[in-house]
Amino acid sequence: MHMRYVFEPISDFLSSRMVFLGGPRQVGKTTFSLNFLEPPQITNEAYLNWDNVGDQKAIKNGELPASPILILDEIHKFRKWRNLIKGIYDKKKDSQKFLITGSARLDHYRRGGDSLLGRYRYLRLHPFSVCESDATHSNDLEHLLNFGGFPEPFLSGDTRDWRLWQRERLHRLVNDDIRSLENLKEFSSIETLAESLEDRVGSPLSINSLSEDLSFNFRTIDRWIHILEQVYFCFRISPFGPPKIRAVKKEQKLYLWDWSTCSDLGARFENFVASHLLKYCHFMEDTEGFKMELRFLRDTSRREIDFVVLKDEKPEFAVECKTGERGVSPHIRYFKDRTTIPKFFQVHQGQKDFEPETGVRVLPFLRFCREMNIP
Repeated sequence: MHMRYVFEPISDFLSSRMVFLGGPRQVGKTTFSLNFLEPPQITNEAYLNWDNVGDQKAIKNGELPASPILILDEIHKFRKWRNLIKGIYDKKKDSQKFLITGSARLDHYRRGGDSLLGRYRYLRLHPFSVCESDATHSNDLEHLLNFGGFPEPFLSGDTRDWRLWQRERLHRLVNDDIRSLENLKEFSSIETLAESLEDRVGSPLSINSLSEDLSFNFRTIDRWIHILEQVYFCFRISPFGPPKIRAVKKEQKLYLWDWSTCSDLGARFENFVASHLLKYCHFMEDTEGFKMELRFLRDTSRREIDFVVLKDEKPEFAVECKTGERGVSPHIRYFKDRTTIPKFFQVHQGQKDFEPETGVRVLPFLRFCREMNIP
């Protein structure tokens, strides 16, 4: 593996603005950010973590080291962090660069103070993917599917370590990240909700069903899922409704940032593909400024294409997932004749690569990632 895929755009943005780097807990933000320091080690005085009492005091008092670049980690946990950062940056921007990292959405938790608009670029760091992990063979693909793309379990490759890491991650996500950001009481119930979402990956998400199972009302469950999205546990995608299709409009599908927890192999592969496409969308949005959306296509007769990628509100391509090397889905042909989607891909875990007709291609997912430049 090489340097993480966002290194070059962050280096470029740091020349003129602060950079906010968000992403899931334990996705490698701290380790990655230290590469911007000399020497790149966690004891470097230019790295300050809000969870450290001494660093917290130094940040509040403005007692910051005079290094060329400062890395401030988890500072979003301070209620008035935006005002604090604005003051520090406006005073020191001509002599220092600022990289702000956090496991909750730094662009979401805006708790008071003047806007930082125009002072920063926001990028999202995703888990390792096919291209980032240099996966080239079926064994590499199996490893990614089974251990996920989070650095610790991926690099360990040990099933016991993976199980222990999973349990610790969910507990810390709920009891550390969410507890520090939200004034809630039912933390154990949120953890139960998070565990129950693993069985709903790729299916139409029913909040009513979840509310009945967990004995909480619709609004509460919907809010909890929203919170889990903000701390990068899961993400939802909405339907794409082209004009000539009687498409569903209100249903949503849910996926996890860590696809390895899906016990169903078909759902795991679909989540795996969804995560790669979301990574592509976020990278194009964060580095090039395009408006990117990941959607799915389903009509009222239950015909479906798993994913449609939109670029500036126009469909760029569609992707259908199959675990085996099957013939072309009839749904691809149906929607190809009735939509303006220019390219349809059916991806699988095998070796076959063919084009049954213009605008339709069946190919291995490994090859799809390389040819489409999925970071």
